[in-house]
Amino acid sequence: MLERTSDRWVSITLSVLLHGTLVAALVYGFWTYHKSQPPAPTLAIEGTVVDSRTVNAPPVKTPPAPQPPAPTPAPEPPAPEPVEPTGPPEPTPEELAQREQALKDKAQQEQAQKDQAAKEQAQKEQAQKEQAEAQEKQRQLDEQKKQEAQRQADEKRKREAQEKADAERKAAEAKRLAEQKRAEEAQRAADEKARQESEADLRNSLAAEEHANQVRNSGALVSWVGQITARIQRAWLRPPSARQGIQCVLHITQGPGGQVLSAKIESCNGDQAVRESIEAAAYRASPLPPPPDPSLFERDLEVTFRPD
Repeated sequence: MLERTSDRWVSITLSVLLHGTLVAALVYGFWTYHKSQPPAPTLAIEGTVVDSRTVNAPPVKTPPAPQPPAPTPAPEPPAPEPVEPTGPPEPTPEELAQREQALKDKAQQEQAQKDQAAKEQAQKEQAQKEQAEAQEKQRQLDEQKKQEAQRQADEKRKREAQEKADAERKAAEAKRLAEQKRAEEAQRAADEKARQESEADLRNSLAAEEHANQVRNSGALVSWVGQITARIQRAWLRPPSARQGIQCVLHITQGPGGQVLSAKIESCNGDQAVRESIEAAAYRASPLPPPPDPSLFERDLEVTFRPD
């Protein structure tokens, strides 16, 4: 079982307090013993100073001096009363040795505990370090495996994306070529059809023109124009200002069925009233008579109006 740091500090504190208590007890006992000893008594000694010359010289007769009174001896100080010892009794040397040995044993035990705790702590730290190193190594291996798997997945995804893009590109190219081929075939068919239709239209146009020329040459066109002119003349209301010898060229635009769309005098030797009356007669004559042959139909006609 490992010793905690707080237990270690408690042991050190108790050891310091025990040593301090022991030292304080020793100092207090020494101070109490020294204070209880009585002071050493002093002796009063009287003496006279004698000169050596007076000692060797012959005696001189002098009158006797008066003797001073004898000093009264000082009273002796009373003996000090014995001081009662206070506090705990002073330990004996055996007790001090036992206490010192106990302190040493306790210090050695605490040091052994500290050494054992330090050893166990070092072993624990070494085990934790080795475990951390093993975990870090395993983490690095796992990370490498993860990165390798991610790299392979990325490469596979890129490869699949490239293959898909190539397939789509090939499909698009094939579709484009097929559409281009169909478009070319359709264009060739349309060109051929247009050529055939153009040739047919040309043949029909030539045939129609030839037929129209034949009809015109046969006098049918002149007859039809004469019918139109006669109808306009019948619808004309002669104005008072009209004179003899009127001759006007009338331009008529007609629609399908002979409906007169517009009528306008291009040239005329009559006055304005004559012009307007002829144009009005053209509108009243609508619808105009149809041609004897549909090939003779023309949208724009010029009719020479000679009422006389």
